[in-house]
Amino acid sequence: MPVARIALAQFDPTIGDLEGNANLIVDWIARARAAGADIVAFPELAVTGYPPEDLVLRRSFVSDNLRALERVVERTSSITAIVGFVDRDDGHIYNAAGVIHERRLVARYHKHRLPNYGVFDEERYFRHGVHAPVYRIAGANVGVTICEDIWFADGPARDQARAGARLIININGSPYHRGKGTQRQAMLAQRARENRVALCYVNMVGGQDELVFDGQSVVFDADGRLLARACQFDEELLVVDLALPDEPPPPGVLFVSEEASAGSRSAVAARVAAPLDDVAEVWAALVLGVRDYVRKTGFGNIVIGLSGGIDSSLVAAIAVDALGPDHVIGVSMPSRFSSEGSKTDAALLAERLGIRLLTIPIEGPFKATLDALADVFADTEFGVAEENLQARVRGNILMSLSNKFGWLVLTTGNKSELATGYSTLYGDMAGGFAVIKDVPKTLVWELARHRNRVAGVDLIPQRVIDKPPSAELRPDQLDTDSLPPYDVLDPIIEAYVEQDHSIAEIVGAGFDRAVVERVVRMIDRNEYKRRQAPPGIKITPRAFGRDRRLPIAARYHPG
Repeated sequence: MPVARIALAQFDPTIGDLEGNANLIVDWIARARAAGADIVAFPELAVTGYPPEDLVLRRSFVSDNLRALERVVERTSSITAIVGFVDRDDGHIYNAAGVIHERRLVARYHKHRLPNYGVFDEERYFRHGVHAPVYRIAGANVGVTICEDIWFADGPARDQARAGARLIININGSPYHRGKGTQRQAMLAQRARENRVALCYVNMVGGQDELVFDGQSVVFDADGRLLARACQFDEELLVVDLALPDEPPPPGVLFVSEEASAGSRSAVAARVAAPLDDVAEVWAALVLGVRDYVRKTGFGNIVIGLSGGIDSSLVAAIAVDALGPDHVIGVSMPSRFSSEGSKTDAALLAERLGIRLLTIPIEGPFKATLDALADVFADTEFGVAEENLQARVRGNILMSLSNKFGWLVLTTGNKSELATGYSTLYGDMAGGFAVIKDVPKTLVWELARHRNRVAGVDLIPQRVIDKPPSAELRPDQLDTDSLPPYDVLDPIIEAYVEQDHSIAEIVGAGFDRAVVERVVRMIDRNEYKRRQAPPGIKITPRAFGRDRRLPIAARYHPG
């Protein structure tokens, strides 16, 4: 029974850095060759980065990506490489996999199933592939598919297996959301079993705008048993030896290479990385998302408004894990309503994280603006306008620091606040990247406790975790003055936003009708705010923005 050595190059490309991506691919090919691999597979659209979106509508971009692929082809020898790229044929473009051997692009596979839901818009760009060939590589009969192709029982992998393939290599740009790895792995095991094929799944890793790719590349045998698994949220070359049936080439096979490498090489021990637990994987996703966003957009340092509350404390801790304390600046901006405890907690957090802390009181600009508005605001009560003015002064200070020093402003609002509009346009929503915009408030607390457990000390002060949340924009203010308790609010948001449940269905699950109706009204009427929020990291199946797109001027109210 022939043994093929497969390497899965789980790496982190940058969208549009065609030359840089090509150089990385060549480097990983060299690593796979040094490991004695017969085949090395790269993620979906590895040459361009994923998702390239409207860049692929530019003919020059597609042409440049093809030239970058040529550079990879010219430097590929003594191994077969499967590389994702954008192909062009007869005026159409395709999400493609190139099969490269001995400095020759031997074949091109075009993706069949083009997802057009959630964060995906592939129908907008690509034409469907129609052919599902079997390749003879290293003495094995191999099928190549791309991402969504493998999610369907009647997809091209089935046709390839029926045509004689005994190994399916599936290349991916599969974005992360909480719990997706478990779902994905169960599907892949089922696909291997039902087709009686070994299955190699290589996934991209890294952050790209709102998306994070978690890697976690895997290999299954024909019985659906897990043979190897790469780590999550980090680059890795996963190498595995696969014993495949000693069968002759089937009719119509496309020859790439006939024999595997010499049998004298030592066997490799397959690595099965332990998966992270539920909260730890969210933490890792947020850290990677921040690190790559900052790195890929060219910023050096980031700045965060530190209120002494749990949200800003969590964002600061994530930023330190992502970039190191020397690249994180905190700014305390106390007002007349800021408690001494909040000011002390912000300073204590900065000390424990080892970050620089600036203190810039806002009383001066706040009072000056109130004085400027005194005639217009005469005979009115202090209210939301005055509360939000404080947030807007703070937003101006942070953006001024950004303009002066080139720092990226990280906002600190969570999903619960963004859903209900409990945030201030041009105030706490002002910034360049919204780290926890898809993190419900109840998960914010879990993440803070997780980070402290990992550290073995309270990096985030325990009193910050314990104290009732407050915006501190008026005396004795608490979040629960405006919102239901978060352990009630978050399940309603999840049911309405992520599961599209009606009011009646949510009430039927045991929630108070008046509370549900109030929350749904808040969610619906604040779509205009969310449209103006900065991008942020997706960690749930239905994130605001890319996943959930609703009209602002609409009069439909769910029953």
